[in-house]
Amino acid sequence: MFTRRDAIRSLAVGSAATLFSPHTLLAGLAKKKDKLGIALVGLGYYSTDLLAPALQMTQNCYLAGIVTGTPAKAEQWKKKYNIPDKNIYNYQNFDSIANNPDIDVVYVVLPPSMHREYVVRAAKAGKHVFCEKPMATSVADCKAMIKACADNKVKLAIGYRCQHDPNTQEYMRIGREKVYGKPMMIACGAGYVDGRTTHWKQKKALGGGCMPDMGVYALQGARLATGEEPISVTAQAHVIRPEIYKEVEETMLFQLQFPSGAVAACHTSFGINMNYLQVNYEKGWLKMEPFSAYGGNKGSHSGGVIDFPIKSQQAKQLDEDCLALMNNTQLIAPGEEGLRDIRVVEAIYQAAKSGGTVKISS
Repeated sequence: MFTRRDAIRSLAVGSAATLFSPHTLLAGLAKKKDKLGIALVGLGYYSTDLLAPALQMTQNCYLAGIVTGTPAKAEQWKKKYNIPDKNIYNYQNFDSIANNPDIDVVYVVLPPSMHREYVVRAAKAGKHVFCEKPMATSVADCKAMIKACADNKVKLAIGYRCQHDPNTQEYMRIGREKVYGKPMMIACGAGYVDGRTTHWKQKKALGGGCMPDMGVYALQGARLATGEEPISVTAQAHVIRPEIYKEVEETMLFQLQFPSGAVAACHTSFGINMNYLQVNYEKGWLKMEPFSAYGGNKGSHSGGVIDFPIKSQQAKQLDEDCLALMNNTQLIAPGEEGLRDIRVVEAIYQAAKSGGTVKISS
């Protein structure tokens, strides 16, 4: 039992640290909770159809609050999920979330151009942050987000649900343990046909384009299969429907070279349906199709099959990330993982523009 004497002792020990961060004591107390309260920022499709339902299945966290600029949505969510008025925020009063002990984690589910602002504001409010992918629209923004969380002594996790999927973890293991020797050639594609015309994914200012969105899955497929970071890239951008994709690419092809000598041919699109990963090793092969879907990821390899059913990637991601926060252990996909991807995405755009090979800095 946490007694008054314990509280006084904790205050005495933590007083020096508190001088530097007013949120330190609150963060420490939050770790003692059985469940962490999560506030979703942005109530679009992903929050509505996937994250909110997943939060009804989780063991280590629950839907505690929402942030939305649409009063009608706030009212709907309030009734559906029994959210108290004091846990409902808009974008103007968001910073007052700092004073709400019900909220331990802020999950940013907004267009990529808004990620930096709301991750930084959440960190300054003393809340741990989950941020959807792509992490941000630039390496500079990623670094600023990581720094803000470090400065305010909160953790930052990127919503890479696939890295929590046991099917992904299995193909990562096969590469990491060199079961069939070194990976030599990777082919990976992620895309779908998007018929929308005014979504943020079609707008450059909001972080649109297929490369930061679906392209990150193809990039992750190659990175995770090799267990390495690419050192150079060539790329080609294409637009099939210029009446829709006036500002950003509709399809991107990119080729990666890795330090070990492995090469990858990756494809992503808002105009082509594809979801596959193929790896050729020195002494074997691996195929996944789909490899990054919301469910049903499965595959085979030279020695067997990969088929681990999972009820909800999002619920597993949320539970595992919250457990890491409560136990102060390593997150599966911290902010640095998002930064690694955006560093490559920037190089891909440079390569597509120049028509040459671009080296990727570490």
